Parts: sequence; structure tokens; C-alpha cells
Amino acid sequence: MNKKELTEILFKLTRQNGVSGDEFCASKTAAELLKKYTSDVTVDDFGNVIANIGKREEGKPHIMLDAHIDEIGFIVTYITDEGFLKISNCGGIDRRLLLAQQVEVLCSNGQKIIGVITSTPPHLESDDKKAPKLDDIFVDIGMSKENAQKLVSLGDRIIISNEPYTLLGDRITSKCLDDRAGVVTLIETLDLLKNELESLNCSLSVVFSSQEETGERGAKTASYKVNPDIAIAVDVSFARVFGDSKEKCGEMGKGPMVGVSPSLSKSLSNRFIQIAKDEKIPYQIEVMGGTTGTNADAIGVTRGGIKTVTVSIPLKYMHTPVEVISISDIENSARLIAEFLRNGVEADA
Repeated sequence: MNKKELTEILFKLTRQNGVSGDEFCASKTAAELLKKYTSDVTVDDFGNVIANIGKREEGKPHIMLDAHIDEIGFIVTYITDEGFLKISNCGGIDRRLLLAQQVEVLCSNGQKIIGVITSTPPHLESDDKKAPKLDDIFVDIGMSKENAQKLVSLGDRIIISNEPYTLLGDRITSKCLDDRAGVVTLIETLDLLKNELESLNCSLSVVFSSQEETGERGAKTASYKVNPDIAIAVDVSFARVFGDSKEKCGEMGKGPMVGVSPSLSKSLSNRFIQIAKDEKIPYQIEVMGGTTGTNADAIGVTRGGIKTVTVSIPLKYMHTPVEVISISDIENSARLIAEFLRNGVEADA
């Protein structure tokens, strides 16, 4: 696919809401996109999308490609006597950016209600140096308690409102690029291999897993079900912005970040690095001293252990409504994974 097509698919996915534990809207859309490459596509009771490609045969490795479909958000915990909604987080919310944000309440009846997170005017604020605690956050939907209870149920999810936009060059900004960018990377991987899928020296399962942001729960159930020999977890990682440490961040537009960690397969990490060198695919190395903070941590210790590697897309402003990525990093991540599936599997089976 060209950059325009990749952007259109990415925007289509980021517009689908899928807060952890309630991913089915996003999962359904992603499942439809996979049907171009295989008819064996299901959405399980956990919200995981699982697509199987190729026939499993003895002596032929089975590879699982994973990217999580869920996004961070909030959950309604209480409706006050004044009609305000109290909330808790689903995933790692950056509390510094919450005050005065416009939000969407995703009601159980399918309706969306616009609200705003309350804030104290600076003229009346006695201490503006601290990020607010979630216990002090309220959502104003402009209703009395009686009317709010007719539409909003405890447990309804809330997201911060935002539309995706193109920026200069090949960069885009949107909510939930973590990890819809990974989802699109795997769709592009299949597209690069669309005429070779039946002749690969492996069979595949593509998993868009649920509940990563709340403990990698979907990856645990999906990898147990799929039972692969090798897994590739595609996620995002930190792209450097002004003032950030060069040691701890990647560079946007300079290719995928290949994970190296005690919790990952050393042979797989080395193989991906070698393929990138051989095929002249730009890449970066992401060294982690322990676990990775991605689905790879759950996948790697499933059943008797699964050889796992991470391929991450550099992303700015993680866990905000204005995350930013470069489309070229999606393209090069997909190229790297496709080349591994073409040429690198046998060496690591």
C-alpha cells in the first residue's frame, strides 16, 4: 500500500473506540480488514481478533504476529447528586493533561454524550503545580443526576475527544496510535506478502489483542490458544522530543526499534538486526534491562515458553490524545517483518 492508503486505514482504525475491556467496535473493524487476506478470522469472547493463515504442518514453524487493539481511557464509577460523573482510569493516563478536556461518554445503549472535565479557573486556584488526582476529576455532561442516570451507566467508558490529522511530511497525529499503528503495520505486512502467503515456510496467526493497557490480558489468552513457536510483538516506543535523553529514546523516521532484552529471544533479536542490515532497512536497537512493558512479556512465558521479539514504532507524546508517528516507520517495520517471514524463519525455528 502507498502512504495515502496506509494513512486512510490508520485513520479508520483510530476513529473506532476500543477502551480496554470494551474493544469490540475496534476489533470488528480490524477483523473486516483482515478478511482480505484470509477467511479464517474470528473475534473471541475476550475481544481478541485472531486470523489464521496457512496450514499447520509438523516441522513447519507457526508464527504469531501480535499488536494490541485496545486504547487507554476512563470508566464511570459514580454519578454525583449534582449530575457529575466520577471516573477511574483504564490504562496509564497522563493526569497532567486532563483538566478542561472535551470527552465522549460511550453509553451502553450505543449513544455518545459529549462532556468536559471540570477545572478550576486559574484566578481561584491556590496550587497549580500538581497534577490532579483521579479522585478529584469530574466530568460535566450538563445534566441533573436524574437525567444522567437515564443515559449513563456505571462502567460506561469515556475517551478524550480527538480527530486524526496529517502533519507535515509523512507524520500524523491522533489518539490511540498506541497501538493502532502496530495493527496497521501487521496489515501492511500481510499486504506485502499477499501473493506469497501460501508458499511461506511457516504458518501464521495474526492477533490483535485486547486489554494490553490493563495487564496484557488478551495476549495471555490469545497466545495460549494459538500456541505458536515464535511470536513477534509489534507496539510503539518512545520517540525523542526536545530535551529527552538520546539513550532512552528512538528517533522518529529512522525505522523500527528492534528489542533486545533478557526477556526476549536473543537469537530472534539478532536475526532481525541482521535482516535489516542485509536488506538495507533502517532500524534502531531498543535495549531494555528487564521486561519490555509490552505483550511480549505475557506471550514469552505462555505454556512452556515462546520465543518472542519486539518490533516497535517510534511515537511521540505517548498516552495522550495527540500521539505522533511517521508513516515511513510503519512501512519499514512491515518490510522488516515480511523479510523475516520470507527468509528468516528457518534459521530460528
